[in-house]
Amino acid sequence: MRAPTTVWTRDDVALVLIDYQKEMFESVRSEVPDPLIELNVRFLIRLAKVFDIPIVLSTVGVNIGVNGPTRPSILAELPDLKPIDRTSMNAWRDKAFHQAVQKTGKKRLIYAALWTEICLAFPVLESMKDGYEAMFVVDAVGGTSQIAHRTAIDRMIAAGAIANTSLALACELFLDWASPLAEKARPTLTWYLGEVQKLAAAQSA
Repeated sequence: MRAPTTVWTRDDVALVLIDYQKEMFESVRSEVPDPLIELNVRFLIRLAKVFDIPIVLSTVGVNIGVNGPTRPSILAELPDLKPIDRTSMNAWRDKAFHQAVQKTGKKRLIYAALWTEICLAFPVLESMKDGYEAMFVVDAVGGTSQIAHRTAIDRMIAAGAIANTSLALACELFLDWASPLAEKARPTLTWYLGEVQKLAAAQSA
């Protein structure tokens, strides 16, 4: 297996999104605000589409009536992808989820999930134990408190997972502004930076 510190490419990876549901968003109390988490998840999805990266989307507790579905604005970015609903807090232990990840054929997994300390940390740690490499996007996740969020980040990094941010990941996936990949990504980057400015303006108003 390659050293986990090397730069990742679009050919190596799958995007794994877990539990972006109403109930989870409502309990986020860590550093990245709800609207920015949502925007960053949508940005990750759009990047994955641009770079032909497979996506796995999961929810928890929808079929048993515990939680609602994926937030509509996020689900709207994935009209042809059916979420994998499960009951386990650890998605890695759900058979359908595990099979969906295996089906991507990728051994490097980019994770984003709510909450950091549970539904992100558990599959990140267990997938690495099973021979996968894991990256998580810190500004597309959130925990039920700042200390829970930061403790989970420390735990995952100590285990060998890679922390990244949404925009840095985008740049990592194309690396060269003169490349054909950059040309494909430019409209998505322009959209994202514009939306970030709108959020900043709304917060300062």
